[in-house]
Amino acid sequence: MLVLLALVYIYPFIVSLANSFKTDTDAANNPVSLVPQTFTTAAYQRLFETDLPLWLGNTVVVTVIVTAGRVLFDSMAGYALSRLPFKGRNVVFAALIAVMAVPPVVLLIPKFLVIKELGMYDSYSGMIIPMLADAAGVFIMRNFFESVSPSIEEAAKIDGAGVFRRFWSVVLPMSRSALITLFILSFQASWNELPQMIISTQSPDLFTLTKGTAQLASGALSAGSQFPIKLAAATLMTIPVAVLFFIFQRRIMNTTAGATKE
Repeated sequence: MLVLLALVYIYPFIVSLANSFKTDTDAANNPVSLVPQTFTTAAYQRLFETDLPLWLGNTVVVTVIVTAGRVLFDSMAGYALSRLPFKGRNVVFAALIAVMAVPPVVLLIPKFLVIKELGMYDSYSGMIIPMLADAAGVFIMRNFFESVSPSIEEAAKIDGAGVFRRFWSVVLPMSRSALITLFILSFQASWNELPQMIISTQSPDLFTLTKGTAQLASGALSAGSQFPIKLAAATLMTIPVAVLFFIFQRRIMNTTAGATKE
């Protein structure tokens, strides 16, 4: 059953990979065939003649900064909601849950208006800053820190360590499994992000892989199906996320692993 289920999910990717090595005619006439009649890398050659290197560079910049920001800010916010006693903490957490329940598409127009009013439209800041933290990441880290016994921090507190020192030197090193999970989710989300790029930029110089590939899918190159080049772009986009997942899949475990409870 697991093999059959895996094939259901993997088959579309295999079809995309196979079609990326076909000619336009072959891909249009035999779209689900896994064996190209004429094996060719013309789609990949033509793809690299487009602005793909520029899109890749923009995507790397956005992904690296957003991933680092989410890992840092989400873990800090999660620790604050778990450990710091302040007035309205439960209200803040309830609001966080409420934000997670809102469909992202509902927030696109408000996001655009805020970005526009702050003068960040069509810039890296407009692409990056709104994604530096997310509710789901804060929720994950807060739940992990809740599972860590406060007694672990008592020795550091007695030695005079402040809040940030206890967070950075005591609790955060214990959060490796949760941080790896957050890292992978943040990387995948920022690498594949399209709606945010649509509402924050219009200059071709700021296109990311998702926006550039969407332009190819809309027929920007010329008439015709252009299936091979579109699927070649989609395949190249998928590889980094797939590689990252396979590298860290053994570390994506129960986020309470290693924690102690009272």
